[in-house]
Amino acid sequence: MTSQATSPEDYIAQLPEDRKAAITKLNNLIIKHMPKGLETGMAYGMLAYYVPKSIYPDGYHCKPFPPLPFINLASQKNFIALYHSGMYAKKELYDWFVAEYPKHCKYKLDIGKSCIRFKKMDDIPYNLIEQLLGKMTVNEWVDIYEKTIKK
Repeated sequence: MTSQATSPEDYIAQLPEDRKAAITKLNNLIIKHMPKGLETGMAYGMLAYYVPKSIYPDGYHCKPFPPLPFINLASQKNFIALYHSGMYAKKELYDWFVAEYPKHCKYKLDIGKSCIRFKKMDDIPYNLIEQLLGKMTVNEWVDIYEKTIKK
């Protein structure tokens, strides 16, 4: 579900009531613990936490406009999705998260390459997400992106 919101505040205000608290808590957690240097805003109809052009002027893929994404947060039809590009690009980080998840949640992990889906609003592992946010710096993400994804 892509939002037409133009700011994080508008995005959250437009959410259904049953999602506002969880998205607000996740957004605040990400802002508080995200790697130094990221900026917040909207991208791809989601809350976005990205490497600004002042740090990485090349932006995302071959397009000069969008900044390099790192984390996105979205309320989808049946779940909340947390996208973490570092987990997609660095297998060790992905493996760490998969191994740690059962220690923090009673429900089965629902994950793609970079998308973690939370279907139960009362079982979001905020502490684990906080740990994940501290596992990769902006410089490390840019280096990995340059070496493995941008090719």
